[in-house]
Amino acid sequence: MNRQTMLKRLVGFAAMACFATGVLAQTFPNKPIKIITPFPAGQGPDVLLRMVADKMTASLGQGVVIENKPGASGFIAFDAAKRSAADGYTLVHMDSFHVGTHPHLFNRLPYSATKDFDPVTPLVRNYFFVVVGANSKYKTMGDLIGDAKARPALVSYGSWGVATPAHLGGLLLESAAGIQMNHVPFKEVAQLYQSVAKGELDWAIGSAASAGPLLQAGKVRFLAAAAPKRIAGYEKVPTAAESGGPANWSVGGWNGLLAPKGTPKDIVQRLNESIVKAMQTPEIKEKLGPFTYENYTMSPADMAKQMEVEVATWGPTLQKAGIKLD
Repeated sequence: MNRQTMLKRLVGFAAMACFATGVLAQTFPNKPIKIITPFPAGQGPDVLLRMVADKMTASLGQGVVIENKPGASGFIAFDAAKRSAADGYTLVHMDSFHVGTHPHLFNRLPYSATKDFDPVTPLVRNYFFVVVGANSKYKTMGDLIGDAKARPALVSYGSWGVATPAHLGGLLLESAAGIQMNHVPFKEVAQLYQSVAKGELDWAIGSAASAGPLLQAGKVRFLAAAAPKRIAGYEKVPTAAESGGPANWSVGGWNGLLAPKGTPKDIVQRLNESIVKAMQTPEIKEKLGPFTYENYTMSPADMAKQMEVEVATWGPTLQKAGIKLD
């Protein structure tokens, strides 16, 4: 075979590959799409994701099903998604902590959000609250911190797992306030806030979605907003700094969707357009307020930049705090 013939064949193969990719994108989707989420069923991010999935089903003409795989700091969900075909039929639900903090916290991280996945779009961003029992002795963040200083390692706080926002928020509070507390991880979010309500735990990080029902029932209180400013809809709740806490302590983040690395760009773009359209519907817009979520959708390219910002931002913060989980 001479060189000219070989070049012609290579060009032909490349053209066939491009044609096949184009046909795949044009016929996508022709079967149900699965979104794997590390969040437990019923938690705020899960509730929102299911609403988005319903809207995607209508716009794409195929079912979008949610598969909950909580636990192990998201490793279970990400591992399952990483091993899936890069064809657009499997996505993984993530939050900014999976992207920004985990590379710095774990020496043996079994996945890379930036190298093993392609961004599709963020969904929402929000900040959290400090949740205490309705009968808690703490009336301010100053009370909580003062008690932790007086009783090192005895004040307890809970989370829905190691390296989750609730856990990291507690670690950062310890570092910022110069205190030591006892972290208690839970497998179920509902059990976490029930434990706070019963006084079995001193406090926990929570959202309006996850802890809101118990707040409405009068079983817990929002002691402070772990945010740089008061949160819309909860303006009566002071920020942590206003309540005697550290000046720059906040716990917030954003969540979104990723596809396995190598998913055709045309398919990623179609998924992005469907999700952005879903987030702009009146039904979902109406739901964002009570969850204290704000729409945070963007292009895949812009999401890739935001992911790099998360990685760069959290590195120095965690290094300074001396936080390492393995």
